[in-house]
Amino acid sequence: MKGIFRTVLAGWGASKLGGGCLGTIIVFFLLFWMLGYVNC
Repeated sequence: MKGIFRTVLAGWGASKLGGGCLGTIIVFFLLFWMLGYVNC
């Protein structure tokens, strides 16, 4: 998955799923890490 698309997708998901400031940051890094494995 391309870097900018991966970042945008992780940011969008974090804004939807994250509860607060810290929760959004944690969700962003988890999604970013998980999307790295979809690098087919």
